[in-house]
Amino acid sequence: MSEWEDLRRACEACRGCPLWETRTNPVFGTGSETADLMFVGEAPGEKEDLSGIPFVGAAGRLLDKYLFAVDIPRENVYIANILKCRPPKNRDPLPVEEDACIPFLWRQIDLIDPKVIVCLGRISAHRLIGDDFRISRDHGQWYTRRGRQVTAVFHPAALLRDPRRKGDMLADMKMIKQKLDGIASPGEEEKE
Repeated sequence: MSEWEDLRRACEACRGCPLWETRTNPVFGTGSETADLMFVGEAPGEKEDLSGIPFVGAAGRLLDKYLFAVDIPRENVYIANILKCRPPKNRDPLPVEEDACIPFLWRQIDLIDPKVIVCLGRISAHRLIGDDFRISRDHGQWYTRRGRQVTAVFHPAALLRDPRRKGDMLADMKMIKQKLDGIASPGEEEKE
């Protein structure tokens, strides 16, 4: 059995917090297991819980539009969440739930070894970048965490509620594409 299969089975068998009792499916992650670019959201929603795949609802369709706009094929990225099970009524994850799930995410990151990680929204940014991160102030800024380039953008669900930030999201996605292209092209200096 591969490390990916082992990790997926461990996730499916997880009883680390009470969310396993109310989930339909664990939402492990999807995409290229050798991706240079990884997106990390906060937790599955209702459609994700039903399908077992992250970002398949309205927020996922909006994310797909941004990926298309900057010429990043969705099949070339990996998408996961901090939590693998849906919190009731899509409430914010509790710290104890994040603590139970974060080892799965760290292992996914280790196995994929992405060059760039993009946090989708404040919750994943708090967990992967730092507690003092403010999405409205700090989106699009670059950080080095565990040897990887990490940034955060507005969560697509937040953009559905507040479309005024869609221009910021497009600018951030263009910048992410430039960063990714710069890292992938040997001999080019990274700009920060």
